Amino acid sequence: MSKTKNDVPTEIVFVPGCFDNFDGTQEELNELMAEIQRMANAGELTENCQPIDFDELDPEYADTLNQALDRAGNPESTTRRLH
Repeated sequence: MSKTKNDVPTEIVFVPGCFDNFDGTQEELNELMAEIQRMANAGELTENCQPIDFDELDPEYADTLNQALDRAGNPESTTRRLH
């Protein structure tokens, strides 16, 4: 298993409901989650990420993100809502 620079695996926490709209099989979802974890451990997520311009975000995606923040109990979800 690949490790981050500190030789500690990156912990990925999937918020309950984050895959509610996933249309694949459970096996495909398991593979996706494993691939995300692999990419995090290898540092590929941070190397290949792109910033999101929240002012340009489609309202449907903003609603989805707000719902995920609410389910996660994120304290920022009550103080900062996406437009």
